[in-house]
Amino acid sequence: MSLFSAMAVSASGMTAERTRAELLVENLANAETTRTPEGGPYRRKDAVFASEPMGANFGSLFEEHLQEGVTVQEISVDNRPPERRYLPGHPDAGPDGYVAFPRIDPAADMVDLTGAARGFQANVAAIAAVKDMLMRSIDLFK
Repeated sequence: MSLFSAMAVSASGMTAERTRAELLVENLANAETTRTPEGGPYRRKDAVFASEPMGANFGSLFEEHLQEGVTVQEISVDNRPPERRYLPGHPDAGPDGYVAFPRIDPAADMVDLTGAARGFQANVAAIAAVKDMLMRSIDLFK
């Protein structure tokens, strides 16, 4: 594995973790949203990761073991029935006085957001280590 392909793998991880963090922040921002343009309450979204072959150049096609990065395969939407709370004075309350709220646990999403941030930081550290190795290699040729 070349140093540049290691950087490509880490960059793919950073992109995937950024998408995951964006979805988690969107979930947190809409934790109390009871009305959406699609109708009904906001639906929680999650990123589904998958491995992705990382071929940096034509020569990598002939290698026996291709490096694998990560990509967001799909964004899943929570289709469970919404949480119902009895709030008869709410503008979105039904005739029975219940309001449909999204099934979002802010504490769990904050923990997931911390995990996404740490995954992003780990990829940044890996890229920094590769950059240091490249700089030291260049210094050896001086």
